Amino acid sequence: MALRCRSRTLPLAGPVVMGVLNVTPDSFSDGGHYSDPAIALAAARRMVAEGTAIIDVGGESTRPGSVPPTLDEELRRVVPVVRAIASELDVTISVDTSRPEVIGAVLAAGAHLINDVRGLLLPGALAAAAAGGAAVCVMHMRGEPATMQLAPAYGDVVAEVCDWLAARVAACRAAGIGADSIVVDPGFGFGKNAAHHLALFGALERFTTLGGPLMVGVSRKSMVGQLTGRAVNERLAGSVALAALAAERGAMILRAHDVAATVDAVRVGAALRRRGETG
Repeated sequence: MALRCRSRTLPLAGPVVMGVLNVTPDSFSDGGHYSDPAIALAAARRMVAEGTAIIDVGGESTRPGSVPPTLDEELRRVVPVVRAIASELDVTISVDTSRPEVIGAVLAAGAHLINDVRGLLLPGALAAAAAGGAAVCVMHMRGEPATMQLAPAYGDVVAEVCDWLAARVAACRAAGIGADSIVVDPGFGFGKNAAHHLALFGALERFTTLGGPLMVGVSRKSMVGQLTGRAVNERLAGSVALAALAAERGAMILRAHDVAATVDAVRVGAALRRRGETG
């Protein structure tokens, strides 16, 4: 398996890590750490040295209760960082955005993949990604960040999320995005409660049948806190444990803040999966 990302091809013979680089003042875990482009570039260098395959640059905090920045502010945050990484590092660059204007700008700056928590549903977003030849990750979110955790409810969370993602994959294909350029993400922490998280995680294999690689992002999220009782800055062990389990269950991209530890965890999970497949 491989993911075609514009001019790059990302091999996926085994699972890989996507390093999180939030250039925001208010993200739930690392807000304010990388607002300076020079500091962000240094962090990107470190992630590459630690083994990340993808760097995911985000200019909008989508934590529960957050409010989107203005368009100009999001552009100001992400475009210089994408340009700097693209000019120096041999790595696949993802941008976590929903706006078509930002999609066009970051692709022009050298990004390869658009990672959208809103599943490319904003008017013009899907067309902008397709026009730029980008790979895309469509994620499921119930509601908007400002309200998504206010009593989320499902009849059958696994079936509903799976059906929604299948529909978005079909929409991407209809827009001209190749099957080998589409990633799916069930959206842990985005409009789900503790029971929903466990149900989705237990059914990860089902999401590997939607036609593209499965991405799982649980790093430092509420799911880890619910299971361990730990604060955000104390969730490393729980995060890497879930990353290993996700890799063992078929996830091919693990989105993480702690790259080096997650690379090791993913190797363990992938080895267990290979062992299970060969008997």
